[in-house]
Amino acid sequence: MRITITGRNIELTDGLKTAVEDKLSKLEKYFTPDTDVFVTLSVEKERQKIEVTIPVKGNIIRSEQVSNDMYVSIDLVEEIIERQLKKYRHKLIAKQQNNSNFRREFIEKEVENEDEIKIIRTKRFDLKPMYPEDACVQMELLGHDFFVFVNAEDDNVNVVYKRKGNTYGLIEPEF
Repeated sequence: MRITITGRNIELTDGLKTAVEDKLSKLEKYFTPDTDVFVTLSVEKERQKIEVTIPVKGNIIRSEQVSNDMYVSIDLVEEIIERQLKKYRHKLIAKQQNNSNFRREFIEKEVENEDEIKIIRTKRFDLKPMYPEDACVQMELLGHDFFVFVNAEDDNVNVVYKRKGNTYGLIEPEF
């Protein structure tokens, strides 16, 4: 794996680089040597954050972890990615015709069906045209983390969602 480490508001010491490379090298058993791994370390006040992005054909494997200690964040992010790979291995590989980023041993390993995604409930509701700000208010009134609505400005289905720091995000379709 080719690991690229960048820092925002943090000095990338040899200790940090070594810790990241040591932890993420545990993922080498899943990926081929030519797989790129992008790591961003950042500090915002007391928050020590690591973001790891692994683009594989057709998908992006990503994890972001925050703690008060960068080394703790590094430990957590590796565990999360490994858990994601094990849980979604069958789905990741089924989508990829050439499996070029994954090692053969990982691909051919027996699949455990207990990790299969099961939809257990379906909700139906009327989509009413509204503005994104109104959708945020409705989301808050419902106590949800996201809200699906028809945008009154362009008649497309959009999603508003809560973000960290008491802010909101808007997801719009791209055609």
